[in-house]
Amino acid sequence: MHDLLPFLPGSINNVLDSIPYFMPEFYLALLFVLVLVTDLLFGRDSKKLCRIIACAGILLVVHKDYQQIELLLFTGQANGHFFFSEMLLLTHTAVNFKLIVDVLAFILLLYFGWDDNLNEHPKGQSDLYSIVTGSVFGLHLMIMAVNLLSIYLAIEMVSIASYLMVAYQSENALSTESGLKYVLFGAAASAVMLYGISLLYAFTGSLNLFSGNLVTGLMHVNPVAVSFALILVFIGIGFKLSFVPVHFWVPDIYQGAPTPVTAWLSTLPKIAGFALLINFLRPFIFFQNWNAFDFRLFLEVISIITMIAGNFAAVLQKNVKRMLAYSSIGHTGFAMLAVVTFNAAGFSALTYYLAAYGIANICALALATYFTNVAGAVDMDGYRGLGLKYPAASVCFVIALVSLTGLPVSAGFTGKLFVFSAVYSFYQQTHNFILLVMMITGALITVVSLFYYIKIPLNLFIKRADVPVNSTAKSTEILILAVVLSILIILLGVFPDLLLKYF
Repeated sequence: MHDLLPFLPGSINNVLDSIPYFMPEFYLALLFVLVLVTDLLFGRDSKKLCRIIACAGILLVVHKDYQQIELLLFTGQANGHFFFSEMLLLTHTAVNFKLIVDVLAFILLLYFGWDDNLNEHPKGQSDLYSIVTGSVFGLHLMIMAVNLLSIYLAIEMVSIASYLMVAYQSENALSTESGLKYVLFGAAASAVMLYGISLLYAFTGSLNLFSGNLVTGLMHVNPVAVSFALILVFIGIGFKLSFVPVHFWVPDIYQGAPTPVTAWLSTLPKIAGFALLINFLRPFIFFQNWNAFDFRLFLEVISIITMIAGNFAAVLQKNVKRMLAYSSIGHTGFAMLAVVTFNAAGFSALTYYLAAYGIANICALALATYFTNVAGAVDMDGYRGLGLKYPAASVCFVIALVSLTGLPVSAGFTGKLFVFSAVYSFYQQTHNFILLVMMITGALITVVSLFYYIKIPLNLFIKRADVPVNSTAKSTEILILAVVLSILIILLGVFPDLLLKYF
């Protein structure tokens, strides 16, 4: 104990100096406690109050995120700042990812209260809002983590919250089964990742990616052993990104979870996972003498396989949520196109693409909830003849699917154009043949995606229902949300600078 006393003042000063760079997370922690206490004080009647507090708190966090850009510029640290003993790294890219996560989290918090199945939950939704705020806190840590220990803790924090959200409808057998599967698969992925981290620590005696002896130490270790350890770590990160071959959990969990939770899982952890992947790769990619493991080749192969597997599997699906689950796997593969460039243009394109994907995917799943609420439609056959009965929702659904496909004039098309542009520019510099294969695969897969996305408009407007749907149920709030998101999809497609100028 006495040996630690000389280091105590320095540690305290480090914590105090780090606080200004941790303000959004500090407010998220306070928000989590506030929502939790509100639920404890008011019980089942606190659903609306907890939701209002959570939404208002997230908006405040968005404001604090924006202030962090000014903080980095004011302190002359535009390239980034390490804090909390180099456990976390704040960069302009990290702030952009946090802004996207928080804005989408705000949209999803609104959406949670409009799902009929969740509203019928006997315990209410108050607990869900506290879980959501805790998950956002973990997502922020994932985006900034640059130490293997902080990376593992951040992923576990998000995972635990995700397990609770998937199994939230404990009275529903399918939801309970999905939650159990998710826990088992997640625990296995976590254990594999932890084993990989332990190997890296055993090889180098360091957990810090950017300083210490980790990267240089691995240069003196057998490349086969290093590759094995890094692949184990990639399994943990890939579980969050849902790339092949650690994608097997996605269809069952997305189908069994409440639809708003599916929208959450298919967007926010994926976006934070890409930020984490960038942080993990950065020290290896920019280390000039690194030759122990070819990260680019590994990611290029995974990207191609993921695009093909995700999109071709989606063609075979009839359940709407299951189809969107496989399509999200395909989108992961496509987004990795931008990652392999590992330059500013690629990161900017990736950020825009993920923002466009998040908006369109949430819009599509919100409309899946809408048609379930008003017509009980779950499979694609249930959408037959609903296009003329619910024209506004149907048109919005088409706009969201057009964006997910990547057709003009949607935000998804612009996002894919930026990604292709960044990859082609990098290909001109390197003349890497696999990059060319990736671009060709990405273009062909866009055509394949038409075959399953078009099934929904086909059933909505062309096919007729065997039995007319007579329903008086309404979901006006979801329809308004879908209309707003659809307008945003078109605006960002026509005027991409509205968003791109911040990236």
